[in-house]
Amino acid sequence: MNDEHASHRPEEDAARLGLVVVGEAAALHSGDESALDASEENIRETVDGMVDQPLTDRQEEVVQRLASAGGTLTAGLSGALAAQTGRPVDEVLEGAARSIVWQERMAADRDRNEAELAAGLPEQHDKDAPHHEQRRASDDQRQRSSEDTRRDTEDTADEGRGRGSDEHRRPGSDER
Repeated sequence: MNDEHASHRPEEDAARLGLVVVGEAAALHSGDESALDASEENIRETVDGMVDQPLTDRQEEVVQRLASAGGTLTAGLSGALAAQTGRPVDEVLEGAARSIVWQERMAADRDRNEAELAAGLPEQHDKDAPHHEQRRASDDQRQRSSEDTRRDTEDTADEGRGRGSDEHRRPGSDER
């Protein structure tokens, strides 16, 4: 239990939890028992740092199981995406973690801008914002990453249709 939770924005807490789930997924993929133990301890510490009252034993168990289930789901989806795109699972999980951090930073920028407006400071236009170029680069990277994933998925599907597809067609069929 921690009094620091009051200073955290909900987006920060969500990002911390998201990173915990990605950590659980990475531990599951590693198959290392000590990594799994460390991940479970990380879940406990993270949740403990976010609550203002001690959780009951039952509540703590439920929260840990939810985080573990989220990690299991993330591990499965990451494994499937890695297999489909031909990329290592670690890269997929790293991309998920970067996305979580990026979303939290964008929310922090938005909150900071809203606070400045509420304080009566002049509104900054994107071209005047100090991180405009960095934000645009992040947007460009995200777009390229999305396009790369889509292209890899299409290439994998095309390769699957091309290899041995004639062997599996019915005689006299023009379908591919």
